[in-house]
Amino acid sequence: MIAPTAFQKMAHPEGEYATARAASAAGTIMTLSSWATSSVEEVASTGPGIRFFQLYVYKDRNVVAQLVRRAERAGFKAIALTVDTPRLGRREADIKNRFTLPPYLTLKNFEGLNLGKMDEANDSGLASYVAGQIDRTLSWKDVKWLQTITTMPILVKGVITAEDTRMAIQAGAAGIIVSNHGARQLDYVPATIMALEEVVKAAQGRVPVFLDGGVRRGTDVFKALALGAAGIFIGRPVVFSLAAEGEAGVRNVLQMLREEFELTMALSGCTSLKEITRDHIVTEWDAPRARPAPRL
Repeated sequence: MIAPTAFQKMAHPEGEYATARAASAAGTIMTLSSWATSSVEEVASTGPGIRFFQLYVYKDRNVVAQLVRRAERAGFKAIALTVDTPRLGRREADIKNRFTLPPYLTLKNFEGLNLGKMDEANDSGLASYVAGQIDRTLSWKDVKWLQTITTMPILVKGVITAEDTRMAIQAGAAGIIVSNHGARQLDYVPATIMALEEVVKAAQGRVPVFLDGGVRRGTDVFKALALGAAGIFIGRPVVFSLAAEGEAGVRNVLQMLREEFELTMALSGCTSLKEITRDHIVTEWDAPRARPAPRL
């Protein structure tokens, strides 16, 4: 599946339109970012397809409710609630470059709400926008509140521990997305593939667990499924391919991953997804480290 990535028209003029069409052609799911440069209605206009909507919780809950209802009316099938960004991590490249959106682009989902523009700042326009708009008091109560305003299932995105997994399920989450936000929020955070099995064990099969982040090859997909993931999301490969070749590039990267994954299955002796098991994976915790051979 395709992970939510903001500002896609900075990569290619067609931005989220191209990504949506490529996802539909590949028969997979696109997750649209709250901070997309195309609105939920515009993405829906590209034609049929299964789409999720990634949500940041703004301080003004009326804004959140309005946006969720728009996504539901546009035919989106689930909410991916990002819970790891009550504050924006220290993104030093953005600070150095004084990042802000180009003047010809806006946060399309918020245009009519006077929240579509990102002002310039002395450090990072994005950091200033987050500090001014995103609610730092986000809690598990908000998961329950979202359930009162939508019938869409809510996937909690940004979980990497057993404790948070259990609390998310208790709060009514329909699924877990193991994510470290592309490792851009907190230095030294574990890789998602390292956190995955702990979350899967804590979920105990009650809800599906997905992996987001670090997937670059079909072998990475295979490893994630073997460790218990129900599916994976890709982010950077989509943006790179979108920048290179637009819709054709995204189609190509999805096809490459599928072909690499099928090859990995074949060479691992798996003729169906059910045959991909934990026995195919060896981690550093499974066996003692090999000792170097003694010198003669």
